[in-house]
Amino acid sequence: MAGGVTEGTVLAFDFGLRRIGVAVGNTFLKQAEPLQIIDAPTNDGKFAALSEVIAHWQPVLCVVGLPRHPDGTDHEMTVRCQRFANQLQGRFQVSTALVDERFSSAVLHGKRGERIDDAAAALILQQYFDENP
Repeated sequence: MAGGVTEGTVLAFDFGLRRIGVAVGNTFLKQAEPLQIIDAPTNDGKFAALSEVIAHWQPVLCVVGLPRHPDGTDHEMTVRCQRFANQLQGRFQVSTALVDERFSSAVLHGKRGERIDDAAAALILQQYFDENP
């Protein structure tokens, strides 16, 4: 795997203020699958759920989608996602990678009220796999 990542499970996250989409894949098959949506009202609740997911899957890498404006410039969520990736690495001692997710949401067409956060996380993970053959 590129970047010195050990073979094994990879988790990806589509971070949002309300929900966090989670996807799973591995470095052998390099195919991403939606896993779940973490929906907790507090940061403590989100990190408790994340702790369970990470303990269960024991990932060798966590990938976090990095949103940007279409022209590539940062916005408020860019900084929040970078902070989230740093928190994953610090709390769970797992390597993290950031993936530009500018165009991933354009591929998904959710109906109003439909939750597609896990599918967005799968797109982010698949993009990571495709960019790191």
